Amino acid sequence: MRRAYRLFAAAALALAGCSSQPAAETGSAGRAACRAGGVLDSSDAGLRQTRLCIETADGTLPFTIELAETPEEQARGLMFRTELDDDRGMLFPFPRERVASFWMKNTVIPLDLLFIRRDGTIESIAANAIPYDESPLASGEPVIAVLELRGGLAAEKGIIPGDNVRWAANDG
Repeated sequence: MRRAYRLFAAAALALAGCSSQPAAETGSAGRAACRAGGVLDSSDAGLRQTRLCIETADGTLPFTIELAETPEEQARGLMFRTELDDDRGMLFPFPRERVASFWMKNTVIPLDLLFIRRDGTIESIAANAIPYDESPLASGEPVIAVLELRGGLAAEKGIIPGDNVRWAANDG
């Protein structure tokens, strides 16, 4: 397991350009980095992982994300986590489009919630969601997935509604 973790860490560093923050990559190189390898080993939390890209006006941002696929995984989400690296996130894919509503109950760290349409574009962003807040954070229209990133990262990286999000499971 330790060897697998080291290999995963090395691959993640290579994907992020040997940086702890995702660097914008332009053109097909950035998109190829996100598709390379498809589904990865499970995370420390036992969730499947895959690569994901957000295509912004400034380039392509690669991430390694955990997939919260089952109702139990989605109910827990990032609750009780005390940190989230800048090149990591959690994706909540839905079997069909729906208006999504999230809260921050038992969530220790602030998060950005990116609501993603079927075509992969970001519908809206709930930025810097407040830890432990039980107020609903909802999409403005039906979405197919929600991506959670470290709070404030979307603004720092210039991620805005209308940007494209691609991951192995939805990349055509």
